[in-house]
Amino acid sequence: MVYKRPCASVLLERMREPRQFIQAIAGPRQVGKTTLVLQVLEECGLPYTFETADGIATDSADWIAETWETVRSRLQFAHEKEHVLVFDEIHKISRWSEYVKREWDADTRNGVNIKLVILGSSRLLLKAGLEESLTGRFELIRMTHWSWAEMHDAFGWSLEQYIYFGGYPGSARLIGDERRWRRYMNDSICAPSIEKDVLLTTIVYKPALMRQLFDLGCAYSGEEISLNKILGQLQDAGNVSTLANYLNTLGESNLLCGLHKYAHDAARKYNSIPKMMVYNPALLTVRAGKGFEQEATTPRRWGRWVETAVGAHLLCNAAEGDYHVYYWRENNDEVDFVVQRGEDVVAIEVKSGHRTYNSGLAAFRSRFSPMRSLIVGSGGMPLDEFLRLNPERLFDID
Repeated sequence: MVYKRPCASVLLERMREPRQFIQAIAGPRQVGKTTLVLQVLEECGLPYTFETADGIATDSADWIAETWETVRSRLQFAHEKEHVLVFDEIHKISRWSEYVKREWDADTRNGVNIKLVILGSSRLLLKAGLEESLTGRFELIRMTHWSWAEMHDAFGWSLEQYIYFGGYPGSARLIGDERRWRRYMNDSICAPSIEKDVLLTTIVYKPALMRQLFDLGCAYSGEEISLNKILGQLQDAGNVSTLANYLNTLGESNLLCGLHKYAHDAARKYNSIPKMMVYNPALLTVRAGKGFEQEATTPRRWGRWVETAVGAHLLCNAAEGDYHVYYWRENNDEVDFVVQRGEDVVAIEVKSGHRTYNSGLAAFRSRFSPMRSLIVGSGGMPLDEFLRLNPERLFDID
């Protein structure tokens, strides 16, 4: 049985609607964007043309117009009522959005019923093109890293396997040989994510510094570490502002971010020591894991993986849920995650070992009066239950 991600139903519904918006699908590398689109195209039964920009010269924007014109001819000759045109990895073509705008608007004026789907693994490049030229013409479908529920349902993984090996479906059948799994992750996920997605996204004057920051940040996932301290561990010269900008770019790419400390004052938030957090637990494992059996049976170290799994779950759903994720610490009091949407605040403490009292939640409640505070793990909401929960529901009012 072929597994279908939940967002497939969203795209299918939109394909069955009258032509109205371009459907843009963005997400990190190797989360199944192309597979999902092909599944939907087969199910909806509409005639379609699927083209990829892989292998097309970056300055060959005319390729878009030529492909589009060919589809118009096919629609006319075959007397089709509608046709779906899909461009995969379209962000690799320079000025792609200008050409898409021209052709899309021409079809709109002339009543040509070509529905357009565009895909890109570089969320920043795709987003930039959409916002520059296609404002008001598109809907964005965000594909995140695979969740615990998806990896369990698709591959039968245990919760512990997901916490350690993360949510990359392509690696699922390799976890029995961790050396092979690690090589796959480095060669097919980590390196291309930086080389082909991030470094092509924006101007990066020090690529080596970006790569080192990514490696080190992944290894420190779940820990607070100042950018000055990071600078001291990197070989390439740079400054704090450069690191902060690179960290923002990695966050926009759904790979690694530095959580800010929660505070009422915005300046205090953004000037705080960041807490590193990956968007997929696998990225921590590749850089810091000593082996599944060893990590899973060492409670003190395993706690970092559990906290990272919770943080990744919150981060991956943040854009769709329209909320922000922070952490909080004051002297010896701390809260692992603070989730904020508008004026509503939820405090979350993660526990993976024996049940212990945490004064951090009480201190946070006393100071900020959140709408909800909860413990995830030992003595609180079971971890598997939380990782299946849509974080938007944290803001539900009974």
